[in-house]
Amino acid sequence: MALYIRDPEVDELARKLRAMTGAKSKTDAVRRALRNELRRARRPERFDDRNAKVMAMADALGSSQTLPFDMKAFTDAMWDDA
Repeated sequence: MALYIRDPEVDELARKLRAMTGAKSKTDAVRRALRNELRRARRPERFDDRNAKVMAMADALGSSQTLPFDMKAFTDAMWDDA
């Protein structure tokens, strides 16, 4: 089955995507875009859920600071104003 792109904006988007991704043709670029969109649509996950997972991973890593951070002292040292 043929897919004819008659919309100039869609044609331009396909051209840009082909150039950015190194696809062999606009058809390959559109194929890749459609597959990615289908993959994304199959796993609908709310932002809040994704964010909660990321925050849990960050919490699991723990703090990188063991002492309270003094921003003024850091800035002064960075600018040699100490």
